[in-house]
Amino acid sequence: MLAWTLWVALALADDAGPSPLHEVEARGHAAVEAKPEVRPEPVVLAGGTVLTAAGHRYEPGWVALVEGRIRGVGEGEPPAIAGARVLDVTGHFVTPGLIDAHSHLGVYPSPGANAHGDGNEATAPSTAGVWAEHSVWPQDPGFHRAIAGGVTALQILPGSANLVGGRGFVAEVVPARGSRAMRFPGAPETVKMACGENPKRVYGNRNSAPSTRMGNARAFRELFYEAQRALEDWEAAAPPQEGRRRRKGGEGAEPPERDLDLETLVLLLRGEALAQVHCYRADDMLTILQLADEVGFEVRSFHHAVEAYKIRDILAERGVASSVWADWWGFKLEAYDGILENAALLDEAGVRAIIHSDSAIGIQRLNQEAAKAYHAGLAAGVDVSEDDALGWITANPAWALGIDHLTGTLEPGKRADVVVWDAHPFSVRARARKVFVEGVLRYDLDRPQVWSDFELGREVPR
Repeated sequence: MLAWTLWVALALADDAGPSPLHEVEARGHAAVEAKPEVRPEPVVLAGGTVLTAAGHRYEPGWVALVEGRIRGVGEGEPPAIAGARVLDVTGHFVTPGLIDAHSHLGVYPSPGANAHGDGNEATAPSTAGVWAEHSVWPQDPGFHRAIAGGVTALQILPGSANLVGGRGFVAEVVPARGSRAMRFPGAPETVKMACGENPKRVYGNRNSAPSTRMGNARAFRELFYEAQRALEDWEAAAPPQEGRRRRKGGEGAEPPERDLDLETLVLLLRGEALAQVHCYRADDMLTILQLADEVGFEVRSFHHAVEAYKIRDILAERGVASSVWADWWGFKLEAYDGILENAALLDEAGVRAIIHSDSAIGIQRLNQEAAKAYHAGLAAGVDVSEDDALGWITANPAWALGIDHLTGTLEPGKRADVVVWDAHPFSVRARARKVFVEGVLRYDLDRPQVWSDFELGREVPR
C-alpha cells in the first residue's frame, strides 16, 4: 500500500493541482545536499549569431544574462545594463544549452568498471521504487565531457532490463558533492519503463516471467491494476478536505503502510510523473499506448524509437515525443529497421522529435548528432528548418522532461543556460567555448579545468 506521505498528500492536495509528494521527499535531504548558492555576475554576449530555438535568428545579436535568467535577446547593439560585463562574441554562435533526454552518466560512469555499474536493478521485472538519483556518482568524468560539448541539463535513467526500471533523474550539469545537489530545480518526477526484447530476454534467460512480448503486456497490466486498486483504497482512507464531503474511509482511518514501488506507479496514474518508455518497434509502441489508455496514464516520450516514423501520425495526434538517435541501429533485431530520416519525418508530421545520446561518448557531440539527422532529412526532401533541428536538442527535450517553461530556448525570463560556439553548432568544427548554467560560467575552453577527483592527476588539454 501507499506511503503515509502520499496519504497525506492525497488529503491536502487540491484536486486541480499536483500533490506535494516529491516536495516532501526532497526536503529530507536539503540540509546535507543543498545546491551551493552562486551569484553570477551580469553578462551580455554581444555581436554573435544568436539561434534561439524559438523561431528567431539574430545576426548580429545579443543575449543578456542577469541573476541567472535571460534578461533580453535581440538584434544589433545591446542595451546598457548596469554592472554587466560585455563579452564580444563576434564570429561566434550563441544557442540555448543542449539537453540530453536519455543518459546514463553517473549510474554507468567512466571508466566503465563493474563496481560502479549501478544502472540496472535487475532483480525483478518491476523495480519502480528505485531512484536513479541514488546511483549517480557526481565525480563521473563524463559530466565534464558533457558540458564541454555544450550540454547543460540531462535526464539520467535506470537501464532497460526491467518493465519499470525506476525513477529518472533530471539534473543540471554542475559540479557537486552529492547527487541531490545536481537536481534540476522545478523538474517533475520521471519514470523509466521498457518494452520489447530487453525485459523478456533478461527474465526469460532465468526461466522466469516475462519471457515473451505477451508476457510483458500481462505483467504491465497486473502492475497497473494493482496500482489502481491501491490508489482507490488510499483515496478512500484519506481525511476529508475542508468544505468537501468525507471520503468513504470515514473518520479515524489509519494511514496505509508504505510501498515504494506502488508510490511510483501511482504518480504516473495521477499525472505527477512523466513516463519515459524505451521502445524500438512501432507495434510495441502501439501496445504501450493501448496499455496507457486502458489503465490511465500518458506516455511523455518513447526512447530509441527507431520505427517511430512508421506511426508518426499517431504520435503527433497523441502529443507523444520521440527521443531517437541520428543513425544508431541494427545492433539487435528490434533495432534493425531504422532510417536516417527518422527525426526529420517525425518533425514534419508534427511530432516533438528529440536527438538523445544513450552514450557517454555521443553526449559529447550531441550537436553533431542533430546535424546528421537534419542533413539526412534535407537530402531526402523533408521540409525541416534549422531552428526545428536545433530544437531537437534544446526545446523538445526540455518539453519531454517537463522543464520547457524554464529552459530550452533563448527567451526573456528563462534560465540563463547558454552556449557560445566558435562555429555553427551543426559544423563538425564547432567547439563550445563558453557554457553558462543558470548564468554561471561552468565551462570555459580558454581556462580548462578538471571537475572530478578521479582525474586530478591528468593534464587537461587545451
